[in-house]
Amino acid sequence: MTVQGRSVRLYLVEGTPTGILTAEIMNWTGHVLVSPRSRLGDALLRDEASRTGVYFLVGDDPDQPTKSRVYIGEGDSVVDRIKSHARDASKDFWTRACLVTSKDMNLTKAHARYLENRLIDLTKQADRANLANGNEPGPKSLPESDIADMEFFISQVQVVLPVIGFDFLRPHAKPASAPSGASIATIPSKQIELVLSSAKHGYQARAVEFDGEFTVLAGSRATAKSDFAVNSYGLLRQQLIKDGRIVPDSDVEFLKFAEDVSFPSASAAAAVISNRNANGRTAWKLPTGQTLKEWQDAQLGVSPAP
Repeated sequence: MTVQGRSVRLYLVEGTPTGILTAEIMNWTGHVLVSPRSRLGDALLRDEASRTGVYFLVGDDPDQPTKSRVYIGEGDSVVDRIKSHARDASKDFWTRACLVTSKDMNLTKAHARYLENRLIDLTKQADRANLANGNEPGPKSLPESDIADMEFFISQVQVVLPVIGFDFLRPHAKPASAPSGASIATIPSKQIELVLSSAKHGYQARAVEFDGEFTVLAGSRATAKSDFAVNSYGLLRQQLIKDGRIVPDSDVEFLKFAEDVSFPSASAAAAVISNRNANGRTAWKLPTGQTLKEWQDAQLGVSPAP
């Protein structure tokens, strides 16, 4: 299937990459406004902040540093809702706000409530961030035609947010043979399935590399040994164990991934699994027996070294 490209237009309101910015997609009525908390006063003076829409308050989770925390809300006037949250001491975690409204101002309160409910569900399914919402909204009914419009609206939000640094709606990769949950229809299903195993220590882990992200799959085993000399990712491994994302296995010699865990690189994943520094490009192998390095080199037409 031919993948359709698209353009996301970013505008740096203040001319700086870390200040207020807007994002739009051609032929989409949605409008995204992003602001660091310290610039929120100026951002909320903009016209789009007074429209009906949904918003995200995003920051690091102080209780689980390996994940972010996000609050998802809606309002007839987004600016009023965000101002009330800014005074709420229980929501001090967030450092950036993201407002999603409509350029044609056709979003109604009912639309916004539907979007809020669906975006909360999608964030849960993606499991990349912890929700800060207390009382979650129940399902909101809309006419069939409006639901179709809102689902398209959501699909565009899923495309834009990762571009501006928010990945909490992006689903984790799954093996091609496994059933998947929520997905972004516009992203091609092109992924690499990989295995890391140790005949000496007896563990085996499975992973997929998809859309530039390396994810170790739930059920993968890691060594429980802790007497290796150097592991640059030792603190990350300890945090994953503390968070309950890696747990003791029934065999005391191993640990087990309780859920899918994404890593910044193949080497980071290999180091956490083996509890020592490792070159992930040579440690991970495809089902063909190629190392990840050999496969990547082949994509560039690079011949293997003699």
